[in-house]
Amino acid sequence: MRHQTGHLAASFADYRRTVRADRMVAVVLLLQARGRMTVPELAAQLESSERTIRRDLESLSMAGVPVYSLRGRGGGWQLLGGHRIDLTGLTVDEAQSLLLATGPGAEALGPGIGRWLAAARRKVVAALPDALRLQAEAATATILVDPSRWGGSDGGRLPRGSEDGHVLDTLRAAVTAGRQVDGDYEPPGRPVEARRLHPHGLVCKRGVWYLLATSPSGLRTYRVSRMRSVSVTDDPVDRPADFDLARAWAEVQRDVAGRVLSPTVVHADVALVAMRRLRATIGSWWPVEEGAASGDSVSVTIRFASAASAAAELAGFGPLVTVRAPEDVRAELAAMGAGLVASYGAPVAGP
Repeated sequence: MRHQTGHLAASFADYRRTVRADRMVAVVLLLQARGRMTVPELAAQLESSERTIRRDLESLSMAGVPVYSLRGRGGGWQLLGGHRIDLTGLTVDEAQSLLLATGPGAEALGPGIGRWLAAARRKVVAALPDALRLQAEAATATILVDPSRWGGSDGGRLPRGSEDGHVLDTLRAAVTAGRQVDGDYEPPGRPVEARRLHPHGLVCKRGVWYLLATSPSGLRTYRVSRMRSVSVTDDPVDRPADFDLARAWAEVQRDVAGRVLSPTVVHADVALVAMRRLRATIGSWWPVEEGAASGDSVSVTIRFASAASAAAELAGFGPLVTVRAPEDVRAELAAMGAGLVASYGAPVAGP
């Protein structure tokens, strides 16, 4: 028992030394990034006590790290001369990806992970060369990661995006460079349309990408997987001076939530072979409740904004989805089918 107690005490001592070493490195990197900070500022950033931070600063000085303090108004602690730790070999894209992975939405990776990622992010950002850090942070300001689900529910599977990698990369480059784009976009239930857009930001919501951009009709949200092609122009984006991506995205979600307050609730049977596609497409926009499987189909309940939007989304599944209710959605689908029969039922004359 005495041996076990001694082993636990030694392990705890090792843990405390590791935590202190990590904190002292974080102190140096914060001073490197910001130039000068007070003890209260350092304590707040590192979630520690002022007494602990003062002890760390004294230990750093005794260890030969050139930290020193300035007294009086505007004083604080800073590093002497050009002392710094640099990270080399990172490109702007790599640095931007790292900031995104450890920025907003990192808490979705699980309890406790976000705290460690935030600490790693702080260290890496502080160690980046100034020019690289500014470029990466500027690019990251145009991309947002949102782990929540449409309709306010966080349950269900995480949908997998079906975006074209080239289209997504092109949009990201256009957003970062502030250039307009020409693209072919396929709205739900309508043919492909050519559009000139002013892209302002990209949002990844639960694995699916969306573009916030303005067109002649105003600010709109475009699902990237519906963009069939895109090219960057030489024309600069006309971006509102007060545009904020996070605020604009919050307004988009409030608008969606408002339309779902009085939803059209669809009850349908979906073929098992179509469930994965339905989760990845409709399930990323609207809450989908899955019932019991019966034979080769699954009963589902889906909440849409209207009967028209429900019919437009479900029509693409053809006979793989059978709508049981409500009647107005069945009527919308019947009208769409009748229109297609009228247009394509008779043979076309000539070659």
